[in-house]
Amino acid sequence: MVRQLGELENAIMTRVWRWNRPVTVREVLLDLQSEREIAYTTVMTVLDKLHRKGWLRRERAGRAYRYEPVSSREAYTAALMNDAWATSDNPAAALVHFFGLMSPEQREALRDALRVAALFPPDPPPADSAAAGPDTGETAPGATR
Repeated sequence: MVRQLGELENAIMTRVWRWNRPVTVREVLLDLQSEREIAYTTVMTVLDKLHRKGWLRRERAGRAYRYEPVSSREAYTAALMNDAWATSDNPAAALVHFFGLMSPEQREALRDALRVAALFPPDPPPADSAAAGPDTGETAPGATR
């Protein structure tokens, strides 16, 4: 189960995802300071926690670390959506309600995503049903009914 990011974690991860490159504590600090008063040690602590939670990887650069995301924001969002959907006793009804909450732009994005997903081959049928083949009502040559 994916835990939702806290407010400061999200603010930091948003920057790291948007920049899409290794970042230092100082870079994140300077950008955050345009919105709020925050200490270097606070940013350092949150980046370290995000690293320990598996959201960031880090590499030593001199005396500091450079942090980069382990996965994308889209993967994080998808995991949250999947976890939320899994809590429903009636997943189909939950989807119907979810679709009802969507804006026209979101519904169009969903249509686009379904078109892209259709490019991937479907999962193969279970082994026992594949061996039987389709039931056409005809008897195969050499077989008896």
